[in-house]
Amino acid sequence: MTRKVLFVDDDAAVREAIGQTLDLAEMEPVLAGSFVAAKDQIAPGFEGVVVSDIRMPGRDGFHLLDYAQEVDAELPVILLTGEGDIPMAVRAMEQGAFGFLEKPCAPADLLAEVERALKTRALVLENRRLKAQLEAGDPAARMLFGTSELAEELRDKVRSVAATGAEVLVTGAPGSGVSKVAEVIHLMSERGQGAFVKCRAAQMSPKEFEASLSEAAGGALFLDDIAALPDQTQFAALERLEQGVDARVIAGTTVDLAERVETGTFNADLFYRLDVMRVRIPSLKERPEDIPVLFRHYVEQAAEQAGIEPPEVAPEHLGSLMAQDWPGNARSLMSAAMRFVLGMPEEVQPDTGMGLAEQMARVERALLIAALGRENGKASKAAERLKLPRKTFYDKLAKYGIKPEDYRR
Repeated sequence: MTRKVLFVDDDAAVREAIGQTLDLAEMEPVLAGSFVAAKDQIAPGFEGVVVSDIRMPGRDGFHLLDYAQEVDAELPVILLTGEGDIPMAVRAMEQGAFGFLEKPCAPADLLAEVERALKTRALVLENRRLKAQLEAGDPAARMLFGTSELAEELRDKVRSVAATGAEVLVTGAPGSGVSKVAEVIHLMSERGQGAFVKCRAAQMSPKEFEASLSEAAGGALFLDDIAALPDQTQFAALERLEQGVDARVIAGTTVDLAERVETGTFNADLFYRLDVMRVRIPSLKERPEDIPVLFRHYVEQAAEQAGIEPPEVAPEHLGSLMAQDWPGNARSLMSAAMRFVLGMPEEVQPDTGMGLAEQMARVERALLIAALGRENGKASKAAERLKLPRKTFYDKLAKYGIKPEDYRR
């Protein structure tokens, strides 16, 4: 996203000074001297924010605020006015201004408020983008859940790999969803309308491999647990792939296939033939922030299967889930969701190396984030929800590097 800032003020000297300040902060200033000049810049999906003086000849900053909200109700507008004008500040906030600053304001204060608005705008536009992808039937957005940076990187990687049409090796820990990622790659490829034939590589004979290739003609053949493919079938598969096939071959593994090559338990030529493109699935331990969204999804899924309404998941419960390592990854989290829906006692997973302090820190961080999320990023409200003194609450936010503005919708 660009970092555009539409700055509106009828004073040319002020416009120039603020424009330079924004430019030095690596923002992209767009300057306008009136409501009429500014309104032409505002459109749905404007990739930036608006900062406007209130007092201007003709239509003032309040008119601009109203216009911006009509065009895009989630476009942040920061209003500026003279020192000590309290009634105007109250009016600005009541009418939905994102922020309000008194003139003259220190450049640092202006930049801080603009930075906060830009982050909010980026989040809004990203959510819209993801929603649009879902509505457009983007399988990566629809089937691969998570809001973490690692989850987004995985979706992007899947999209780029899918477009190539080349053979793919999908790697991940047991239970991480290797099969699902392989299916998404197929669905997003040019062969996506063709068959997706999934086979267990263990005990697969050369004849069965040939039959599966024929079944997958025009589509994709997914060889799950490729490391277990029998030696004889490995040689047959390599020979067949080198001849050319009318199916995209996607292989999945939960072990280090390169290590198997080094030990002589997997055919090196077949490995290099399959390892044209590689997609690695991060474990839940690497992205604990994705656990809440995944767990809620699995709870809804389990409740639908059980024919009951999905129970509410308390932030405290999500915090305890985030404190666990989940060596079984999505598969074990799915089982935990089913037990939760059925009212069965939760089995705490055995510790896999984290000390008590680290586990408690994970829970505490998760509870802080959950409270901010529930209170729309309002730190004072979140502190009240957790029954913490404000100073203690802010000290904990600083400890974990949590910024309340990141949780404002």
